[in-house]
Amino acid sequence: MKKRRTKARNRTGLQAVTLCISTTLVLILLGIMVFSVLTAHNLSSYVKENLTVTVMLGDKVTTNQARILCRELYRRPYTRHVSHISKEQAQREQCAAMGSDPSEFLGFNPFVATLEIQMKSDYANCDSLKWISAELKRNPAVTDVAYQEDLMDKVNSNLRKLGMVLLVLAVLLTCVSFSLISNSVRLSVYSRRFLIHTMKLVGASWGFIRRPFLRRAMGIGLIAALLACIALGGGIYVLYAYEPGLLLVITWREIAATGISVFLFGIVITLLCAYFSVNKFLRMTAGELYKI
Repeated sequence: MKKRRTKARNRTGLQAVTLCISTTLVLILLGIMVFSVLTAHNLSSYVKENLTVTVMLGDKVTTNQARILCRELYRRPYTRHVSHISKEQAQREQCAAMGSDPSEFLGFNPFVATLEIQMKSDYANCDSLKWISAELKRNPAVTDVAYQEDLMDKVNSNLRKLGMVLLVLAVLLTCVSFSLISNSVRLSVYSRRFLIHTMKLVGASWGFIRRPFLRRAMGIGLIAALLACIALGGGIYVLYAYEPGLLLVITWREIAATGISVFLFGIVITLLCAYFSVNKFLRMTAGELYKI
């Protein structure tokens, strides 16, 4: 009798470990997808805000006038950052890039002073840039405004496609995760179906029978979510060690939201699966239990 109890305990413990491992693996995949969806918005903003609009200034515009214009542009709602490049600085940069100085044979500095504007992500699209460009050109100090319209369209189009793909994958993976965890929990409850029936025969209420299964499922969900968060945190640390610049895209907000999502999914999915699985066996008669 003692040996049977020991075997039963060992079998139950092994089932719990197996369920915990399978749930952890599913939650890691789910966490990766949630993290990707959350960081996709930051990536989109980062890419858009690094696209530059070049404002070319007239030859008679002084450095002080250019600085005043910079201050005015900073007050605009679409401006994130403005850099002033003087004629002399443009000449030095171009000479370093080309390896020669055009002013030596032209007799004058052919380069013009410019302002490089980095837009806020909400305004980094062709529709907004058309009226922004028209507004800038009305300033007498500005001779021309240049930006890569084709690049803007391509970047926005690719980011929209990436967002849609990630959203579809997130929905599909959520369904697959629920199915996998549900099957694992159902197998765990299946092995104890006769115990459920025995408790029902002695008059135990459905709520009383369900309670230990739900507590066990919640405990497994918490442990699996904790293990998944540790694995995801380790992965993020490795990414950061490999490329520290990723902190421009990955913030604590996304990391915290991913961790909370993993814990919620781990607890809610395991609880729901355990609830429905126990209810299924509670509705069955003794004859039906032997047939399955």
